[in-house]
Amino acid sequence: MPGADAQGLVTIREAGLVGMVTFRGDLSAAATKKAVKSATGCDMPERRGVVTAGDNGVAWMSPDELLVICPHDLAERVAADLSEAMGEAHNLALNVSDVRAVFEVTGPAWRDVLAKVTPADLSRDVFGPGEMRRTRMAQVAAAVWMTGDDTVRVICFRSVARYMFDLLALSAQEGGAVGYH
Repeated sequence: MPGADAQGLVTIREAGLVGMVTFRGDLSAAATKKAVKSATGCDMPERRGVVTAGDNGVAWMSPDELLVICPHDLAERVAADLSEAMGEAHNLALNVSDVRAVFEVTGPAWRDVLAKVTPADLSRDVFGPGEMRRTRMAQVAAAVWMTGDDTVRVICFRSVARYMFDLLALSAQEGGAVGYH
């Protein structure tokens, strides 16, 4: 799976090892905002948003959950820094880097390709750069992060990475486009 790529209506490539930390806690608390800023350099994202600073990113996943994105070799340290900065406040910061796989989908037809496999509305009117959306792709839980006008990252469990790659590669073949681009 490492280094996998496919060409079609879009380019799909496996993004390599990406550091990811799941953080759960009271996202409205001042202590949480301070801890996130201290550990990542990022401000707290808005609902469905992603805030980046250098190699780090913080994505809103639910009312009490963030996904912290960082270099793979720093994920353990980021998780520890978050826990330490939270002090006694209830929280969970867990390195989930090795449990996840990331695919980059690039090309102006990415909305058409993903529309074949997800019920999520990813049209321009409701989904733009700097946003994260949780959804299903066929039978797989996934998250879609729009990193640029023609680029998204698809995050899934590593245990289904081959299935996800094959699903994306098949969806990127000609036929069945719905006309979002």
